[in-house]
Amino acid sequence: MTPVLVVVALAVLLPWGAVPAASRLSRLLAPREAALALAGAAVLLAGGTVAVLVALLHVPFLAGLEQLPLTGVATHWPAVLPVAGVAGVLLVVQAVRLVRAARRHRALLSRAWQLTGGARAEGDVLIVPGAEAEAFALPSHRGRAGRVVVTEGMLETLEASERAVLLAHERAHLQGRHHLFSAAADLAAAVHPALARLRTGLEFPLERWADEAAARSVSDRRLAATAIARAALAGAAGPGGHGAARPLSVSTGPVPLRVQALLAPAPAGPEGRSSRLAVAGLLAAVVASAVLALGLAYGLHEYVEYAAEALTGR
Repeated sequence: MTPVLVVVALAVLLPWGAVPAASRLSRLLAPREAALALAGAAVLLAGGTVAVLVALLHVPFLAGLEQLPLTGVATHWPAVLPVAGVAGVLLVVQAVRLVRAARRHRALLSRAWQLTGGARAEGDVLIVPGAEAEAFALPSHRGRAGRVVVTEGMLETLEASERAVLLAHERAHLQGRHHLFSAAADLAAAVHPALARLRTGLEFPLERWADEAAARSVSDRRLAATAIARAALAGAAGPGGHGAARPLSVSTGPVPLRVQALLAPAPAGPEGRSSRLAVAGLLAAVVASAVLALGLAYGLHEYVEYAAEALTGR
């Protein structure tokens, strides 16, 4: 049983070590590649954790396939049933947390769509009446296409050129399907507590991704920085009535760092060192997950074979 327990320990501890490495890697990448690396690492690490627990839960069933009496297995290797029981309990806890996270996302979208009940449509933009300054990307929900939601108060706060930056920023969220990145990281955090850091760290590269798209759309990085800063300040100064129901808002993430990045030269594209680092990081996560899966499968196979020989004399 020792090889199995070693692999299980590695699978449980791997996210605690991999999360800081992924976070450090993301700071070296362009925003798009950073978001892909963080979301990919979250999904891979969560999937590896679930796979290990599922495999442990199946140990008694594997013994049954080898025609081993479960009482005999428990007598010679008393850790089998407790380990399988703990794995089953953890899987149930994960399932409950996943369901709650999924319901939380659906409730968030439902509340956000409810805010648009009195809005007027102008193309893909829904303008909500009111003095509060708010803007966010609202993904598709229950057959309704995704829209950019902006309040009249926000539009009045910004100049025409700054409004163009704001709308381009929110459209970039929709076109890049950034809500799926956020949802994937949130669900991964429900599987393993260490992955909550990746969920939080993902906000910044997603906003930076949209910021860079907005800057390219107006061909003026300083204008983009000014618009983002003014929009964020206006939103922070408001009463916050919409804040609890916004999926992806212009005010998300550390705004000063975003503005500072926009005042600097554009980050490197997907070619070159950033791409190599992103690929290397994701490959490392894939290899680690594969090694753990293979190690666990080998350990379980050896364990069951050894048990069969000891109990049946084969």
